[in-house]
Amino acid sequence: MTPKSAIDAERIQRAMQSGKATDAENGDLHYVRFIHDFEDIARGTLVFDEGTVYGYPPIGRLLALQTGLAKQLSGPFWMEEKIDGFNIRVARIQGSPIALTRGGYVCPFVTDRLPDLLDTAIFDDQPDLVLCAEVAGPDNPYMESAPPFIPEDVKLFVFDMMRRNSPRFLSQDEKIELIRRYALPSVEIFGRFDTGDVKRISAILKRLDEEEREGAVFKEDSPRQRRTKHVTASANLSDIRTSVYSLLDLSPEYFTSRILRLALFADEQELERSDDLNRRAGAAFLDGLREAIRQHHREGRVSHRFRCRFRNPENARYLIQYLKRAAGHVQVVQRELKPDGEFWLLEFDRIYPSLNGLLSDWLAGKMVFD
Repeated sequence: MTPKSAIDAERIQRAMQSGKATDAENGDLHYVRFIHDFEDIARGTLVFDEGTVYGYPPIGRLLALQTGLAKQLSGPFWMEEKIDGFNIRVARIQGSPIALTRGGYVCPFVTDRLPDLLDTAIFDDQPDLVLCAEVAGPDNPYMESAPPFIPEDVKLFVFDMMRRNSPRFLSQDEKIELIRRYALPSVEIFGRFDTGDVKRISAILKRLDEEEREGAVFKEDSPRQRRTKHVTASANLSDIRTSVYSLLDLSPEYFTSRILRLALFADEQELERSDDLNRRAGAAFLDGLREAIRQHHREGRVSHRFRCRFRNPENARYLIQYLKRAAGHVQVVQRELKPDGEFWLLEFDRIYPSLNGLLSDWLAGKMVFD
């Protein structure tokens, strides 16, 4: 493979020899995928014949907003909504737009649904553009949570843009101009702020929390393009609620860190109605676990049902194959793939063996010593 890439062949070879990159393919599409960070190349970077689509870098989290903004950001910054979804990049490769996951895989689901989510004609005028976006909604195949303002199916929200062969983001002004010119779906952009605007920023975060939205990303308006994020109390409760089926497989820190973030947000934002917050925190754990027990009584197992729509049923089959490869300890079982109007409806279950095994033993009367 000899791509016209910003990454020279020697660096690619070194990355592959060190186990940081690998050859990959998707149908007739062949490329190099960086499976780990390597030197200054982010995980998820993909090298195609047309060039390189760089990975989306991780964004650090602020837990104390007032001190954190001043410490981490210099000068003015933009504040945008952080959507509760999954991160993808959209680029035109071999003449067709495709969606790429954070880890550098071709996403069969979003690639299939791109005509419904985005006017891909933008790539006729901007063939080297890379759209960084969040896909969210109740009918997604990856996440058990969804923003409350999306009642069905999924939607796409652009939050950044890059160009092939460059890891840098387009400026905020250029991004906004392209969003307006091509009527692209976008995250909400709250405006440009300074570190002294904490009261205005807190008012926005309180509104987002009341609306059970996830939080915000702060993007420094400078050449170094530094970013940080901050999530609401509701986002932490949602994380706990949707993860209790994996209680035995996630580290204890997963849950304790979210409880601590919840407490920090409540303290800094001076949230009232602490009794209500306490009730919601307990319910985030107990409601899901009680439903798991009831489901085990009914069905003999604990699982979560996913539904998503496809234009091409073959892409649904590709998705199931991908999910099974990536599932780890979780089992993925396809239930149904059937016509649904102009789409094909895929239903599958994600089964949680660790919780299943524990409940099977305990509900059968096994004695436990502790």
